[in-house]
Amino acid sequence: MPDPERAFIVTGGAGGIGRAIVDRLPGHVVVLDVVNGEDAADEAVAADAIARAETVAPLAGWVNNAAVFRDAWLHEDEPVLDLITANLALAVTGCRVAVRHWLHAGRGGAIVNVSSHQALRPVRGALPYAVAKAALEGLTRAVAVDYGPHGIRCNAVALGSIATPRSDARPELTAELARLHPLGRIGTPQEVADVVASLLAPGFVSGAVIPVDGGRSVLGHDPEAREL
Repeated sequence: MPDPERAFIVTGGAGGIGRAIVDRLPGHVVVLDVVNGEDAADEAVAADAIARAETVAPLAGWVNNAAVFRDAWLHEDEPVLDLITANLALAVTGCRVAVRHWLHAGRGGAIVNVSSHQALRPVRGALPYAVAKAALEGLTRAVAVDYGPHGIRCNAVALGSIATPRSDARPELTAELARLHPLGRIGTPQEVADVVASLLAPGFVSGAVIPVDGGRSVLGHDPEAREL
Protein backbone atom coordinates (compact mmCIF):
# COMPACT_ATOMS: atom_id res chain seq x y z
CA MET A 1 0.00 0.00 0.00
CA PRO A 2 1.25 3.54 -0.74
CA ASP A 3 2.71 5.40 2.21
CA PRO A 4 0.73 8.66 2.46
CA GLU A 5 3.67 10.25 4.26
CA ARG A 6 6.25 9.83 1.50
CA ALA A 7 6.66 10.74 -2.17
CA PHE A 8 9.37 9.79 -4.64
CA ILE A 9 10.57 10.83 -8.09
CA VAL A 10 12.00 8.34 -10.57
CA THR A 11 13.59 9.45 -13.83
CA GLY A 12 13.32 7.04 -16.74
CA GLY A 13 10.46 5.40 -14.89
CA ALA A 14 8.11 4.62 -17.76
CA GLY A 15 9.53 1.19 -18.53
CA GLY A 16 12.15 -1.45 -17.79
CA ILE A 17 14.16 -1.06 -14.59
CA GLY A 18 12.65 2.36 -13.90
CA ARG A 19 9.12 0.98 -14.05
CA ALA A 20 10.03 -1.83 -11.67
CA ILE A 21 11.37 0.75 -9.22
CA VAL A 22 8.17 2.79 -9.50
CA ASP A 23 6.06 -0.30 -8.81
CA ARG A 24 8.21 -1.29 -5.83
CA LEU A 25 8.29 2.01 -3.93
CA PRO A 26 5.78 2.25 -1.07
CA GLY A 27 4.89 5.92 -1.49
CA HIS A 28 3.44 8.17 -4.18
CA VAL A 29 5.70 8.32 -7.24
CA VAL A 30 6.14 10.99 -9.91
CA VAL A 31 7.73 9.68 -13.10
CA LEU A 32 9.98 11.70 -15.40
CA ASP A 33 10.52 10.13 -18.80
CA VAL A 34 10.99 11.24 -22.39
CA VAL A 35 7.76 9.53 -23.41
CA ASN A 36 6.02 12.40 -21.66
CA GLY A 37 8.00 14.95 -23.65
CA GLU A 38 9.94 15.88 -20.54
CA ASP A 39 13.71 16.15 -20.14
CA ALA A 40 14.98 15.08 -16.73
CA ALA A 41 18.10 17.20 -17.32
CA ASP A 42 15.98 20.37 -17.44
CA GLU A 43 15.98 21.94 -13.97
CA ALA A 44 12.57 23.53 -14.52
CA VAL A 45 11.06 20.16 -15.41
CA ALA A 46 12.72 18.50 -12.42
CA ALA A 47 11.52 21.25 -10.06
CA ASP A 48 7.98 20.90 -11.43
CA ALA A 49 8.12 17.16 -10.66
CA ILE A 50 8.94 18.00 -7.03
CA ALA A 51 6.04 20.45 -6.89
CA ARG A 52 3.71 17.73 -8.12
CA ALA A 53 5.04 15.24 -5.60
CA GLU A 54 4.69 17.70 -2.74
CA THR A 55 0.98 18.15 -3.45
CA VAL A 56 0.39 14.63 -2.10
CA ALA A 57 3.27 14.01 0.33
CA PRO A 58 6.70 15.32 1.31
CA LEU A 59 9.45 14.31 -1.10
CA ALA A 60 11.46 11.53 0.55
CA GLY A 61 13.58 10.22 -2.29
CA TRP A 62 14.87 10.78 -5.81
CA VAL A 63 16.07 8.05 -8.18
CA ASN A 64 18.32 9.01 -11.09
CA ASN A 65 17.64 6.09 -13.43
CA ALA A 66 17.38 7.79 -16.83
CA ALA A 67 20.35 7.23 -19.15
CA VAL A 68 21.49 7.74 -22.72
CA PHE A 69 22.64 4.56 -24.45
CA ARG A 70 24.75 5.33 -27.49
CA ASP A 71 28.16 3.87 -28.28
CA ALA A 72 30.97 5.95 -29.76
CA TRP A 73 34.69 5.66 -30.44
CA LEU A 74 37.01 8.34 -29.11
CA HIS A 75 39.20 8.37 -32.24
CA GLU A 76 36.31 8.95 -34.62
CA ASP A 77 34.43 12.16 -35.39
CA GLU A 78 31.60 11.49 -32.96
CA PRO A 79 30.07 13.66 -30.21
CA VAL A 80 31.78 11.76 -27.39
CA LEU A 81 31.85 14.68 -24.97
CA ASP A 82 28.22 15.50 -25.69
CA LEU A 83 27.19 11.92 -24.95
CA ILE A 84 29.12 11.90 -21.67
CA THR A 85 27.57 15.23 -20.70
CA ALA A 86 24.06 14.13 -21.66
CA ASN A 87 24.30 11.09 -19.39
CA LEU A 88 25.89 12.89 -16.46
CA ALA A 89 23.61 15.93 -16.71
CA LEU A 90 20.56 13.77 -15.98
CA ALA A 91 21.97 12.80 -12.58
CA VAL A 92 23.56 16.14 -11.73
CA THR A 93 20.27 17.92 -12.32
CA GLY A 94 18.33 15.41 -10.27
CA CYS A 95 20.75 15.67 -7.35
CA ARG A 96 20.89 19.45 -7.59
CA VAL A 97 17.15 20.00 -7.60
CA ALA A 98 16.44 17.44 -4.88
CA VAL A 99 19.19 18.77 -2.58
CA ARG A 100 18.07 22.36 -3.10
CA HIS A 101 14.50 21.41 -2.23
CA TRP A 102 15.42 19.56 0.96
CA LEU A 103 17.72 22.35 2.12
CA HIS A 104 14.94 24.88 1.59
CA ALA A 105 12.42 22.65 3.37
CA GLY A 106 14.78 22.05 6.27
CA ARG A 107 14.57 18.27 6.09
CA GLY A 108 16.59 15.36 4.73
CA GLY A 109 15.99 12.84 1.98
CA ALA A 110 17.63 10.07 0.00
CA ILE A 111 19.02 9.91 -3.54
CA VAL A 112 19.83 6.73 -5.44
CA ASN A 113 21.85 6.95 -8.64
CA VAL A 114 21.73 4.02 -11.06
CA SER A 115 25.24 3.18 -12.19
CA SER A 116 26.77 0.19 -13.98
CA HIS A 117 29.56 -2.36 -13.69
CA GLN A 118 31.03 -0.44 -16.62
CA ALA A 119 32.10 2.33 -14.25
CA LEU A 120 34.93 -0.03 -13.23
CA ARG A 121 35.16 -2.44 -16.18
CA PRO A 122 34.22 -0.74 -19.47
CA VAL A 123 32.87 -2.63 -22.45
CA ARG A 124 34.70 -1.87 -25.68
CA GLY A 125 32.98 0.76 -27.81
CA ALA A 126 30.89 2.13 -24.94
CA LEU A 127 33.34 4.81 -23.77
CA PRO A 128 30.80 7.64 -23.24
CA TYR A 129 28.58 5.45 -21.07
CA ALA A 130 31.47 4.05 -19.02
CA VAL A 131 32.98 7.49 -18.40
CA ALA A 132 29.63 8.99 -17.41
CA LYS A 133 28.92 6.15 -14.97
CA ALA A 134 32.37 6.51 -13.37
CA ALA A 135 31.65 10.22 -12.89
CA LEU A 136 28.20 9.35 -11.53
CA GLU A 137 29.79 7.28 -8.78
CA GLY A 138 32.07 10.19 -7.91
CA LEU A 139 29.03 12.45 -7.81
CA THR A 140 27.35 10.01 -5.44
CA ARG A 141 30.20 10.15 -2.95
CA ALA A 142 30.59 13.93 -3.18
CA VAL A 143 26.88 14.61 -2.60
CA ALA A 144 26.93 12.27 0.40
CA VAL A 145 29.90 14.16 1.89
CA ASP A 146 28.65 17.67 1.14
CA TYR A 147 25.06 17.25 2.30
CA GLY A 148 25.20 14.46 4.87
CA PRO A 149 25.22 17.03 7.71
CA HIS A 150 21.79 18.14 6.46
CA GLY A 151 20.32 14.64 6.67
CA ILE A 152 20.65 13.97 2.92
CA ARG A 153 21.94 10.55 1.93
CA CYS A 154 23.19 9.60 -1.53
CA ASN A 155 24.00 6.10 -2.77
CA ALA A 156 24.34 4.28 -6.06
CA VAL A 157 23.57 0.83 -7.41
CA ALA A 158 26.04 -0.55 -9.97
CA LEU A 159 24.13 -2.94 -12.20
CA GLY A 160 25.26 -6.00 -14.07
CA SER A 161 23.24 -7.33 -17.00
CA ILE A 162 19.52 -6.99 -16.31
CA ALA A 163 16.71 -8.55 -18.32
CA THR A 164 15.22 -6.18 -20.89
CA PRO A 165 12.98 -6.57 -23.95
CA ARG A 166 16.20 -6.50 -26.01
CA SER A 167 17.73 -9.44 -24.16
CA ASP A 168 14.41 -11.30 -24.08
CA ALA A 169 14.27 -11.09 -27.87
CA ARG A 170 17.76 -12.61 -28.21
CA PRO A 171 18.05 -15.81 -26.14
CA GLU A 172 21.57 -16.41 -27.45
CA LEU A 173 22.64 -13.03 -26.02
CA THR A 174 21.04 -13.83 -22.68
CA ALA A 175 22.94 -17.13 -22.51
CA GLU A 176 26.26 -15.41 -23.24
CA LEU A 177 25.58 -12.69 -20.68
CA ALA A 178 24.64 -15.29 -18.08
CA ARG A 179 28.13 -16.79 -18.42
CA LEU A 180 29.61 -13.48 -17.24
CA HIS A 181 27.78 -13.67 -13.90
CA PRO A 182 28.83 -16.11 -11.16
CA LEU A 183 25.16 -16.69 -10.34
CA GLY A 184 24.78 -18.10 -13.86
CA ARG A 185 22.00 -15.78 -14.93
CA ILE A 186 21.23 -12.14 -15.55
CA GLY A 187 19.24 -10.11 -13.06
CA THR A 188 15.65 -8.95 -13.08
CA PRO A 189 14.36 -5.38 -12.84
CA GLN A 190 12.53 -6.38 -9.67
CA GLU A 191 15.80 -7.40 -8.00
CA VAL A 192 17.23 -3.97 -8.76
CA ALA A 193 14.08 -2.31 -7.46
CA ASP A 194 14.34 -4.18 -4.15
CA VAL A 195 17.81 -2.76 -3.49
CA VAL A 196 16.83 0.75 -4.56
CA ALA A 197 13.81 0.67 -2.24
CA SER A 198 15.98 -0.40 0.68
CA LEU A 199 18.42 2.47 0.05
CA LEU A 200 15.54 4.96 -0.04
CA ALA A 201 14.23 3.74 3.31
CA PRO A 202 15.53 5.58 6.39
CA GLY A 203 18.94 4.24 7.32
CA PHE A 204 22.65 4.79 7.93
CA VAL A 205 24.03 3.93 4.47
CA SER A 206 25.41 6.88 2.50
CA GLY A 207 28.13 7.42 -0.07
CA ALA A 208 28.06 3.74 -1.03
CA VAL A 209 28.08 2.09 -4.45
CA ILE A 210 26.23 -1.21 -4.10
CA PRO A 211 26.89 -3.86 -6.79
CA VAL A 212 23.65 -5.39 -8.02
CA ASP A 213 25.37 -7.50 -10.62
CA GLY A 214 25.22 -11.16 -9.65
CA GLY A 215 28.97 -11.02 -9.04
CA ARG A 216 29.86 -9.90 -12.56
CA SER A 217 32.27 -7.22 -11.36
CA VAL A 218 34.34 -9.71 -9.36
CA LEU A 219 34.47 -12.55 -11.88
CA GLY A 220 37.75 -12.99 -13.73
CA HIS A 221 37.48 -15.45 -16.62
CA ASP A 222 40.66 -17.46 -17.01
CA PRO A 223 41.61 -20.36 -19.31
CA GLU A 224 42.92 -22.26 -16.27
CA ALA A 225 39.68 -21.92 -14.32
CA ARG A 226 38.34 -25.29 -13.16
CA GLU A 227 34.79 -26.53 -12.98
CA LEU A 228 33.35 -27.64 -9.66
